[in-house]
Amino acid sequence: MDIDVRDLELLDALAEHATLTAASGHLHVSQPALSQRLLRLEERLATPLFERRGRRLVPNAAGRRMLRAARLALAEIRAARHDLVELADGRRRPLRIASQCSTNYQWMPAVVRSMRERLPGTQLRIEQLPDDDPLAALLDERIDVALVTKLDGDVNRVRLDRLFDDELRAVVSASHPWASRKRVTADDFDDVHVVLCDTYDQTRLPPVPLPIPAGARPARLTTAAVGTDLLIEMVATSRDVTVMPSWLVAPHVDTSDIATVAIGDPPQRRTWYTATRHDRSDLVDDFVSLLHTHLGRRPPVPSLQTA
Repeated sequence: MDIDVRDLELLDALAEHATLTAASGHLHVSQPALSQRLLRLEERLATPLFERRGRRLVPNAAGRRMLRAARLALAEIRAARHDLVELADGRRRPLRIASQCSTNYQWMPAVVRSMRERLPGTQLRIEQLPDDDPLAALLDERIDVALVTKLDGDVNRVRLDRLFDDELRAVVSASHPWASRKRVTADDFDDVHVVLCDTYDQTRLPPVPLPIPAGARPARLTTAAVGTDLLIEMVATSRDVTVMPSWLVAPHVDTSDIATVAIGDPPQRRTWYTATRHDRSDLVDDFVSLLHTHLGRRPPVPSLQTA
């Protein structure tokens, strides 16, 4: 398969920015040149990678599969380049962390400030990994600490420490029939179109459980390799429904035309853990202690109140 780093960067930029114009600006190339590069890539792969929806490009099943590979490869290339520079300079390798919810690290500045005080000289690096990869990366020693909530077969090979619980909420347009509801149940999902990030792509093996109530049967389910902002925009301008943790959607409630609704009674929640190798160093131990000081038993920002 004839694919180079520029192709991987193209896939990542298009998925992140959704339009050729925005992606071309990010990559500092002309829009026609980027369009031709995408066409040539699709010709080499003998399959389209994106669906054209007006000016927006949305990854299809083939595109989502290639995007997962692209992001993993790009993250490893960036990490390797960084490590080589540090090795050449004789510097100590930084502490590497990854999270299964890599779209939002709003809690990180407070942790870094404490780390500078308690662990002077320690460098921290956030690794961008697919959401289903942190435990594998931890066991392969590509990272030192993982924040996880979706546990897989590798869970018995790592050390887990409970960090906090958060609430999953339905996110809808402010004009959606659910917007005035106190809560929704599994039966309410029967007639709706649910849109989720591609973490929940059910073609993956093994598939990641959907963040909706047991027994819910949505009329339609779509997964897309898009960021939080675009996912919120998609539901704000349609009758679609998405599901997000309360702390992730909270900053958007006052600035976007959306509402959030509790799912179930009691509300649907999940537990986050820090995952480390059993033979973790004193430095990792100290950093995990910092995370628990700042995040332990509570979400990174106050939960949204139930309506």
